[in-house]
Amino acid sequence: MRYSEMFLPTTREVPSDAEVKSHQLMIRAGLIRKLTGGIYSYLPLGYRVIKKFERIIREEMDRAGAQEVFLPAVQPAELWIESGRWSLYGKELLRVRDRHNRDYCIGPTHEEVITSIVRDEVQTYRQLPLNLYQIQTKFRDEIRPRFGVMRSREFGMKDAYSFDADEEGAGKSYQKMFDAYKRIFARCGLHFRAVEADSGAIGGSYSHEFMVTADSGEDALVYCPHCEYAANLEKAEVIKPAFRPIDAMTFLPLETVHTPDARTIEEVCSFLQVKPQDVVKTLVFVVDGKPLAVLVRGDHEINEIKLKNFFDADSIELASEDIIREVTGSPRGFAGPAGIKSDIIADYALMTMTNFVVGANRQDYHNKNCNIGRDFTIKTFADLRFITETDGCPRCGGPVTFARGIEVGHVFKLGTKYSKAMGATFLDKDGANKLLIMGCYGIGIGRTVAACVEQMNDNDGIIWPMPLAPFQVVVTPVNVSDQATIAAAESLYVELQKKGVEVLLDDRDERAGVKFKDADLIGIPLRVTIGAKRLAEGNLEVMLRKSKKISIVPLANVVDSVTGMIEAEMIDIRSKTGGEE
Repeated sequence: MRYSEMFLPTTREVPSDAEVKSHQLMIRAGLIRKLTGGIYSYLPLGYRVIKKFERIIREEMDRAGAQEVFLPAVQPAELWIESGRWSLYGKELLRVRDRHNRDYCIGPTHEEVITSIVRDEVQTYRQLPLNLYQIQTKFRDEIRPRFGVMRSREFGMKDAYSFDADEEGAGKSYQKMFDAYKRIFARCGLHFRAVEADSGAIGGSYSHEFMVTADSGEDALVYCPHCEYAANLEKAEVIKPAFRPIDAMTFLPLETVHTPDARTIEEVCSFLQVKPQDVVKTLVFVVDGKPLAVLVRGDHEINEIKLKNFFDADSIELASEDIIREVTGSPRGFAGPAGIKSDIIADYALMTMTNFVVGANRQDYHNKNCNIGRDFTIKTFADLRFITETDGCPRCGGPVTFARGIEVGHVFKLGTKYSKAMGATFLDKDGANKLLIMGCYGIGIGRTVAACVEQMNDNDGIIWPMPLAPFQVVVTPVNVSDQATIAAAESLYVELQKKGVEVLLDDRDERAGVKFKDADLIGIPLRVTIGAKRLAEGNLEVMLRKSKKISIVPLANVVDSVTGMIEAEMIDIRSKTGGEE
């Protein structure tokens, strides 16, 4: 491609609304342009990267035995009502009506559509296993789209769906896709981790997120450097304390203390001269319409997702002021576990606590030396909080490490969630009617490209890995008015194309500095510079973008040298099997 013929509007200005590096660079490098909030257009350079990533995905999906389909973006409400998600999905689901006043949605995902197809077409176990995938545009009406295409409302997604006859087969399908995802992200040269995750609105019993590590990542992840355990912060488990019998002889007398205007943990600790780990918070939730008191140590934070999963609840929310008063007899900030009108569950950390501070269920009062068993009873203990840096690895007990990540892929074991709701069955070997066992597997297309930019850049611009680069080489003649220079550039351009190299010829009549800055900004991995002085010596300059290392290469050897560098970069990425840090 000739630069002079390409639509490539680069800019030196940093967009005022671009908060993260990838958003800034994708705008500046002419990859994307904003149409409206959370909706972007991909320009030619950006779309070349998208198509390269999609090609990698297709190759690995096909290798894993999945078959490509293309499903409608507009989905009838009836299917979502069947699955139960029409009312549960929330405002992110963009609902529309046609001229006949019939309800539809713009698909944020396609579990319902694919399940309806398979239930109508698959009758027997002989048609299983089955794995179908597509690459298609989705829409989720995010309340706060941000970070460019990292969290947009309209986005490209690869979604796949597996159907199996039994749990063993479903496990094999899940592992195939898990391994395929590792290969996909490794082939892109990304540093990533596969972490245990919550299944969220998609549902299912088990899932992993694939996280590209980046300081700007929205998600926190926890991993163990000593074993393979990794999880996102919402899912990360906390070790249950070893059983230790509590000696009631150590209990101190319960004491009610006046604590005027001391509502928060900080205020209570300051007033009573105690540490946060000596205080227990009593939080009142409404779980599927029923009030529940949840106890957690003062220096810990309740994890509402763990709480919801513990009860397999459809809804969970903090109680209103009226409900708190009804349950505890006190305003918010002074609730305690003694004598309240609800069940009480507690985080594991309370199993070993004695003589702690709690609210007294009376405004401006707290109780000191409160103890489980003597002053109130617990229905059950559970892992209900976020892990901290002082907690050990739930697998090996070693110290854990925290990092930031960008979720680029998610694989789910759905089980029979959708097949049961929608009546998707098959006949097994014995002629019995059985529910299909499903899995689903998603990759954010634009999000992965943005995560790559977020992970691979410097002060001058993007540093594309060779497999995703929009062009592998940019040929830069310093002075297009010099006949010898432009002739050498044109010749090299043709010869590289004959070798199958993706090359951009910067044939613009611009100063060399402008060309160099643009080449660095758009991040082409190799730059071949043709200047009159070097050319007179029979040489050219070849620069590797990621290291800025310049090699002086004889003109006669430059094609072999460039193709060798490209292959070396591709081999280096392929050698990093798994791609994980």
